[in-house]
Amino acid sequence: MKLLVTGGAGFIGSAVVRQAIADGHSVVNVDKLTYAGSLTNVASVAAHSAYKFEQVDICNRAALDRVFDTHRPDMVMHLAAESHVDRSIDAPGAFIETNVTGTYTLLEAARAYWQGAGKPADFRFHHISTDEVYGTLGAEGLFSEDTPYAPNSPYSASKAASDHLVRAWGETYGLPVLVTNCSNNYGPYHFPEKLIPLVILNALAGREIPVYGQGLNIRDWLFVEDHARALLLVVMTGALGETYNIGGNAEATNIDLVRHLCAILDEHHPAGAPHSDLICFVADRPGHDLRYAIDATKIRDALGWQPSVTLDEGLRATVDWYLANAPWWQDIQARGHNQERLGLGKAG
Repeated sequence: MKLLVTGGAGFIGSAVVRQAIADGHSVVNVDKLTYAGSLTNVASVAAHSAYKFEQVDICNRAALDRVFDTHRPDMVMHLAAESHVDRSIDAPGAFIETNVTGTYTLLEAARAYWQGAGKPADFRFHHISTDEVYGTLGAEGLFSEDTPYAPNSPYSASKAASDHLVRAWGETYGLPVLVTNCSNNYGPYHFPEKLIPLVILNALAGREIPVYGQGLNIRDWLFVEDHARALLLVVMTGALGETYNIGGNAEATNIDLVRHLCAILDEHHPAGAPHSDLICFVADRPGHDLRYAIDATKIRDALGWQPSVTLDEGLRATVDWYLANAPWWQDIQARGHNQERLGLGKAG
């Protein structure tokens, strides 16, 4: 299949691109190349005959129409999004523009292309979203595909809006759509401002490792390469109009996760050990959801997918990747993206 992947130079998107090429598909990578996107993330497939890149903003309808007309994709996988909760607190406007207006614009471009092509039966529009649209859980329970939406941050609200747009275009116009909602991803090429790479790189530099509140917030962690395989399975074999939740079956409190990473670093990079001495607690961010946890029964039973990488295996692989790929993250730091916690400033 020829896949049009938006956001394919980002963290999850680049994992999808690399996996799709490995699986024998053709890929058109559509990415604006914002601060979080880099063609270095797809350098391993850049010379492949089945790979094409288009630097395009998904809010630009004319540019999208040209991409569809030029490349004639069989399926769309929509991952382009502003994704950092902390940034959404400080500057929500970019999240509304990209995640809501951009998704609308892409839907309209895809609909025009699909209709103009005679509504091919194999066409799919797969929208990739987050479990954060469901809000927060207490100590018990899991998010299922039937959990009511209750987003609590500007980021999650913008993703909830985009989910609803995709469903509406499926119901109103018959566009063949699929939606997936995933738990927290981690792994190689994760932008340094996110928690796991922030911990690793601050520890390597001997800087304090900031943890919100008392670190008791709980997340379900999903190795990004497991997620990429799940996404490709859904777009190829998922039932049209359905939503599939994708989780890692790996819940951990933030403080336990940070301590686990520090222990791995003590083994793999003994200089500076014990790295846990660098942990400090900082003021919690506004609207910080207590717990996320995914019930992935549907995708397991319907499509046969389940995570293959344990949290310990994934964290070790991630630490090793950052140790082995210092030029990648040093270049990002040189461009002014240092390790800090955002989202505590005044919104404007």
